[in-house]
Amino acid sequence: MNLFKQKVTYYYDEEFGTFNYSTTHPMKPLRVAITDDLVGHYGLKQYMNCIDQSFVQTYIKMVDEEVLTQFHSEEYINLIKIITPENKCQHEDQLYRFNFMEDCPVLDRLFDFCLCQTSGSVGAACVIADQKSNIAINWSGGLHHAKQSEASGFCYVNDCVLGILELLKTYQRVLYVDIDIHHGDGVEEAFYLTDRVMTCSFHKFKEYFPGTGHIDDIGHDKGKYYAVNFPLNEGLNDDSIQLIFKPVIDSIMENFRPDVVMLQGGTDSLSGDRLGCFNLSIKGHGSCTEYLKKFNVPIIMVGGGGYTLRNVPRCWTYETSLALNVPIPDNIPDESDYKVYFGPEYKLHLPISNMEEQNSKEYLEKNIIQIIDNLKQIQPGCAQIDHYAIGKESRQKIDYQELFSQYNDKREEMQLEQNQDQQD
Repeated sequence: MNLFKQKVTYYYDEEFGTFNYSTTHPMKPLRVAITDDLVGHYGLKQYMNCIDQSFVQTYIKMVDEEVLTQFHSEEYINLIKIITPENKCQHEDQLYRFNFMEDCPVLDRLFDFCLCQTSGSVGAACVIADQKSNIAINWSGGLHHAKQSEASGFCYVNDCVLGILELLKTYQRVLYVDIDIHHGDGVEEAFYLTDRVMTCSFHKFKEYFPGTGHIDDIGHDKGKYYAVNFPLNEGLNDDSIQLIFKPVIDSIMENFRPDVVMLQGGTDSLSGDRLGCFNLSIKGHGSCTEYLKKFNVPIIMVGGGGYTLRNVPRCWTYETSLALNVPIPDNIPDESDYKVYFGPEYKLHLPISNMEEQNSKEYLEKNIIQIIDNLKQIQPGCAQIDHYAIGKESRQKIDYQELFSQYNDKREEMQLEQNQDQQD
């Protein structure tokens, strides 16, 4: 029986909304539960294949410790498996070593949280690779800061990297696009030395977490020119995002020619975000989704940042409707269990603030020219592949270590080169 009758697959697991960082922590998994509530009450689920963690584990792929350690170190995942708020005092040295600080507290059921989030992105990758859908959505994913052996920026397991690894078993070239206000450092770092994955991040730069993503950070070795960074100042608005997004993506599509795209849609780039300082409207944020769809390349849409609880579901619900080409009304459905969160307007779309746009047209155009010049240095659609074969049966053939083994060895070398360049 074909369970996938729609072109869009949507992942949500009811357990996800029950996880909690802490009462005062800005990251609220509840925002994904509210998104799912709106998606349901707008009637969008009837147009999608709706799956949850149990479905992924039973019918698509068993996402377990073995999957997580395809990128993360075994010692790091072993700690995540055993650590709890009750026993964390017994593991203080390891917690410090793996960066479990105030930003990344020890959650209750942390390992379950990581599996729930990652099942969506890995499951989405399998659905796309098996050509069961053209678009797959996992709003609980997009935690792009986690490193091989380090929690960072509210992120513990990097589902983006793990989803891309799944795609690389089938596809030759994967494009990762990140419109979160924070630089997608964990994903860029994972694929910094390969020409099979291009990372493209539009982010706030200078005196802003994580402090990486300079325009001159372009990759290394075979990965040179396959990392694209567009550093931005405060106040980025709809006109500016459209001015920069289209030519950069056009050049990537022309030169890199990806087989599949992962779009990290962090909503902390929206106007009024609790931790953000951009000024995008929901429609402006969604314009990136609309533009990527025009290339008719399969897309995985994942979540990410977003810390104003009432605005995150607005944006992700709207972008779900864009994925489906199903218009939805501006009024929040009366039946929503969370309608009280959207008052007093009870509207999907809200006006932006009067924040000053600090990205001049000259600055943006200068960056566009530099990025496009870099992209012209690569051979169009010509990744160097050692383990590549089309089809589901090829999924066991990739050697994950070919993507990562050199990175730690070359970190010091790259840092020395960077320091030398700065001195020059």
